[in-house]
Amino acid sequence: MTRPTTHRARGYVLVPLLLALAAVLFGSAPVPAADAGTSWWEPVSRPSPDSGVNVTGAPFRGTDAQGRVRGFVDAHNHLMSNEGFGGRMICGKPFSEAGVTDALKDCPEHYPDGSGAVFENLTGGDGHHDPVGWPTFEDWPAHDSLSHQQNYYAWVERAWRGGQRVLVNDLVTNGLICSLLPRDRGCDEMESIRLQARRTYEMQDYVDRMYGGPGKGWFRIVTGAAQARSVVEQGKLAVVLGVETSEPFGCKQVLDVAQCDRADIDRGLDELHALGVRSMFLCHKFDNALCGVRFDSGTTGVAVNIGQFLSTGTFWTTEKCSGPQQDNPIGLTAPPAMAAKLPAGVSVPAYAADARCNTRGLTRLGEYALRGMIDRGMMLELDHMSVKAAGRALDILEAEEYPGVLSSHSWMDMDWTERLYRLGGFAASYMHGAEGFVGEAAQKAELRRKYGVGFGYGTDMNGVGGWPGPVGAGAPNAVTYPFRSVDGGSVLDRQVTGERTWDLNTDGAAHNGLVPDWIEQIRLTGGGRAVVDELALGAESYLRTWKATEDHEPGIDLAAGRPVTASTTQWWNPFVGFAPGLAVDGDTGTRWASAWSDDQWLRVDLGAVHRVGRVTLDWERAHARAYRIELSEDGEAWRTAWSTEAGDGGYDTAEFASQPARYVRIQGVRRATDWGYSLHEVTVRRS
Repeated sequence: MTRPTTHRARGYVLVPLLLALAAVLFGSAPVPAADAGTSWWEPVSRPSPDSGVNVTGAPFRGTDAQGRVRGFVDAHNHLMSNEGFGGRMICGKPFSEAGVTDALKDCPEHYPDGSGAVFENLTGGDGHHDPVGWPTFEDWPAHDSLSHQQNYYAWVERAWRGGQRVLVNDLVTNGLICSLLPRDRGCDEMESIRLQARRTYEMQDYVDRMYGGPGKGWFRIVTGAAQARSVVEQGKLAVVLGVETSEPFGCKQVLDVAQCDRADIDRGLDELHALGVRSMFLCHKFDNALCGVRFDSGTTGVAVNIGQFLSTGTFWTTEKCSGPQQDNPIGLTAPPAMAAKLPAGVSVPAYAADARCNTRGLTRLGEYALRGMIDRGMMLELDHMSVKAAGRALDILEAEEYPGVLSSHSWMDMDWTERLYRLGGFAASYMHGAEGFVGEAAQKAELRRKYGVGFGYGTDMNGVGGWPGPVGAGAPNAVTYPFRSVDGGSVLDRQVTGERTWDLNTDGAAHNGLVPDWIEQIRLTGGGRAVVDELALGAESYLRTWKATEDHEPGIDLAAGRPVTASTTQWWNPFVGFAPGLAVDGDTGTRWASAWSDDQWLRVDLGAVHRVGRVTLDWERAHARAYRIELSEDGEAWRTAWSTEAGDGGYDTAEFASQPARYVRIQGVRRATDWGYSLHEVTVRRS
C-alpha cells in the first residue's frame, strides 16, 4: 500500500547485510555480546541477525530517597495476540527460536501484495501493502497498520531499557472474529488463552537463555506483588498476566440464555489463577453471560454490534441512563463486508440519541465470578464494562472494601475515577498522541494528587486500536535524537531493525520499541513534564494496589445464617419460597419477598450484642425508595442508624458510626415499585 514518505526512512549499513548473509549460510545461532559479562543489563549472547535496541547506559534499579520504586507501567498490552483469533489476524511473532527472519514475517495470505489481508483491508487499509518484514519493513509495523506484530522481544526490551518496569500482558482473543478470518487452529477462546500463557513463559525462557540461564533475564513473569517489587528493584521488567476475552470460561449468552454455570466459572478461575493470571475483564466487545459491555462507536461499533448478533443472536439494546455516566454512542452505518454477514431481512437496529446506556449490567453469574476473583485475590478490569455493570461491580467492591480494581486504557467512564481511587485502585490512559494524552491526564490530575497515586498508560500494542501518528520533524514537541531517559541512566537513539530506522517524529508509534520516544515527546509537550513525573510513579502505585489486593481480608458477616423474621412473606406458588432466612443464606440466587404494601420489615438476630457500623443490602427489582436501618439491643427499643428517601435499588451500603446492637431491622417506608420489598442478601459488619 502507499504510505507517507515518512514511513520509508532507511538505515542501510554494511553490517546488517553481512549478518543477514551469515544467517542464510549458518542459521541464527546466538553470538557473544560485545561486552559480555561487563554489564548486567546486556545479554551474554544474542541471536544473529537480530533487531537493534539502540540504548546505552544502565537501567535504573533500586528505590528512590523515599523508598519507592521508579518506572512506567504499560497496563494494557497484548504480547501474544498473534496466537489469538485463529492465529492469522496479527502477523508475526514476538520471538522465534528460528530467529528474527521467522518472527518478523507476514501471514502467508498477505503475499504477494497484501490484497489477501482480510482484516488489514477491512480496518482501513487501501487493499495492498508490501508484505515483506525483515529486513526491509517497507510498510509494517506502522502506527496505522492493525494486523502486524508490534511486540518483537527486542522492541519490548527497548521499552524496558527506556524506563518501563511493569507490563500487563492481556491474553486476548474472540471466537467470532476467529471464525470469519483465515486461521490455522480452532476458535475456542480458552484454548487460545492457554496457548498465549504458555508462549509468554516460553518468551521468558528465550530471554533467560541470552543472559546465561533460568532467572537471569530482564523479562520476569510475576504472580505476586512482593515478587514484582523485587523484580522492579532489580531494574528488570515485571510481567503480569491478564485476560481480556469475550467469552471467558465459555460464558457466552445465546438469545439471553447463559451457556455456562457456576461450576464452569469456578473451574475457569482456578485454571487462570494456576496459569499465573492476576487480572481480568469479565466482558469484552460482546455482551456475555457475565455482563453487558460498553459500546464501541462509529463504524467499528456497528461492526462489533453485528459480530455480537452473529455470536449471540442479539444486538445491543439501550436505555436512558440513570446517572451521569454513559456508554459510548453506537454508529449507524454498517461496513458492507460486515453487513453482508447478516441473514436476509436482518439489519442493525436504530438507537435513540438520548438512550446511551446498555440495558445489560452485571448478571448474577457475573457477580458470582467477581466474588470468585475476590476470593482468589485477582484484580478486576472495569474497562469494557457497561456503566450499569461497572456501577454494580463498584457497589460490590465497596461493600467488600476490596482495592483490586483497574482501568487500564481509557474504556471506563471517567466519572468512576474517584470511586476507583477511593478503593485503592489503579488507572491508566490509552496511548493517545502526546497532546491528547497530556490533556486526558490533566482531567484527573487533582484526584491523583488527592489520593497520592501515580499514573500509567495502556499501549494496547497488537490490540488493533491504532497508535499516535507522526507529528513532523519540525513540531514543537518533536523528539531530538539521541535523548536521555527520564531516570537519567540511559541514552536512546533512533531504533533500527534490519534495514529500517524508525523515528517517532516521522513514523509515529509504529511498535513497542518507540514507547520511550513517545514518553520523551510527552515531556516536551506543554504540561507534559508533570505527567511524566506521575508516570514515573506508576510502578509504585500499581504495586501498592496489587499488595493491598493480596492483603485484603473479608469482613465477618454477622448476619450470615442467623435467625431472621419478617412482617410478611409473599406467597407465589408451592414450588418457590421467599422465606426471610433466604436473605442471609449466602446465595444471591435466593431472596426474601414481602407482601405488596409499604409498611414492611425484615429483622436479623445477631445472637449477641456486637458493634455494628455497616449494613449492605442486595435488592431485587422490587426495592425500597424510602427505608431505615434500625438497631436494638433487646428487640424492643429501636433507634434509627441510617435512612434514605432516594433508594435506587441494586446494591446499597449503609455506613454509620459503629454502635452496639443485637438486632438489625430493615424498615420499609415507601416502595419503588407496585410489588413489595425483596432482598437477595443482607450483610451486617462491624464497620
